Amino acid sequence: MEPSSSSLQVETGERQQPSPLRKMFAVSSIAAGIQFGWALQLSLLTPYVQTLGVPHAWSSFIWLCGPISGLVVQPIVGYSSDRCTSRFGRRRPFILSGAVAVAISVFLIGYAADIGHATGDDITKKTRPRAVAIFVVGFWILDVANNMLQGPCRAFLGDLAAGDQKKTRTANAFYSFFMAIGNVLGYAAGSNDKLHHLFRFTETKACGVFCANLKSCFFFSIVLLLVLCAIVLTCVDDPQLTPDCVNANNNAYNNLQSGSWHSCFGELGIAFKGLQKPMLMLMLVTAINWVAWFPYVLYDTDWMGREVYGGEVGSKAYDAGVHAGSLGLMLNSVVLALMSLVVEPLGRVVGGVKWLWAVVNVILAVCMAMTVVITKAARHERNHDGVRVGYPSFGVKAGALSFFSVLGIPLAITYSVPFALASIYSSTSGAGQGLSLGLLNVAIVVPQMIVSAISGPWDSWFGGGNLPAFVLGAVAAAVSAVLAVVMLPSPKPADVSKASSVTVGNFH
Repeated sequence: MEPSSSSLQVETGERQQPSPLRKMFAVSSIAAGIQFGWALQLSLLTPYVQTLGVPHAWSSFIWLCGPISGLVVQPIVGYSSDRCTSRFGRRRPFILSGAVAVAISVFLIGYAADIGHATGDDITKKTRPRAVAIFVVGFWILDVANNMLQGPCRAFLGDLAAGDQKKTRTANAFYSFFMAIGNVLGYAAGSNDKLHHLFRFTETKACGVFCANLKSCFFFSIVLLLVLCAIVLTCVDDPQLTPDCVNANNNAYNNLQSGSWHSCFGELGIAFKGLQKPMLMLMLVTAINWVAWFPYVLYDTDWMGREVYGGEVGSKAYDAGVHAGSLGLMLNSVVLALMSLVVEPLGRVVGGVKWLWAVVNVILAVCMAMTVVITKAARHERNHDGVRVGYPSFGVKAGALSFFSVLGIPLAITYSVPFALASIYSSTSGAGQGLSLGLLNVAIVVPQMIVSAISGPWDSWFGGGNLPAFVLGAVAAAVSAVLAVVMLPSPKPADVSKASSVTVGNFH
């Protein structure tokens, strides 16, 4: 959560008129570069870290960085960018720093096996401790860098819109569009197991075909991101925020200045104490909903490689399953993009947004439970029908890809309805929207931290594999569906209209 950039910019007079749409389009395009990297991270890195010797039960701990950086890094970066007085502008220094940090992290991740081997790892052994250490450092830098990029980019869009509600909505639509584009590109790259042929040097003694493909994908990712960032940094103006200009309006300046870092996190703590029941219930339902989603985020492609294709980490069958999972994630992104266009009319059809959220959570619960059915069908083929490992039947593959595709429907609702409800509840209670969305972010990242911490041991208790975490997700989705109907108040039409007339604050 960060202070509203739009209020500061209007009060200080730094930009009175909205910027042309082409500049918002350019800034939004950075989302494609960010999301390309996220897509690769979600589809390939859990399998990759296991090839370095990290046990499946412990791989989830590495993912703790994402929610931790979302909880800590984004508020600090957002707060700092609001107060930055660099001559290069308020947002551009953070965008540049984030892009450079992404490049460094991608190098460390892609070359972790090579660097580990060069510094003493024995590649004949299952576990390569030096490579694992380098990978973890690179992975955490990547998560922090992505959060450094997302916050200032969204704040930059708010600056460019200058309080114009129509252009604010248009800028957010641009950003969502490019997120979908980045997802499709990233998952498409992750599903192609031939990319390493374009970069022959990527395959080495310590880095096999899967590792070489990962390197090649990240090369494309970093080139795309750096090109898009270079265009924005050179072509889009970001006026300097001068202390004299801000001091001209002491109220706005003092609200940001008082308490230094305390004002960033202190306001968040104060807001928790004053939460009204609708917002508390929304945070509870959101938290349980993300308990359902995060096992999928952690293990989607690993499930394809292990359970559906029957491979072991490092085998050709496992690699083929991971690439098939990336194809499924690409289909998921296409459905997500299309579904995002019809969220509002669907909400009217089913009787309101909270009912829509409940319905799609039922779909999520059914899909997560279906992983058990698909897994058992794949195992039955291998054990009784003579199907070779790595070659599931057309029916099993179609079922698995359908699982990914259908999940695009509830995912589109998850990315929109909770934030719409937060805006509605905050407008009716008098709370600030930016603050309310910051609180909702806490309800998202805390469950992710919990699931990351328990899912590995949870799987070990039940014999390994991914199904226990998916079953936990199915139960959580069913619970969140019931709670959405029972506990969330139905927004009144007047409240919806009031919320939609308010400029949405920055949410990272």
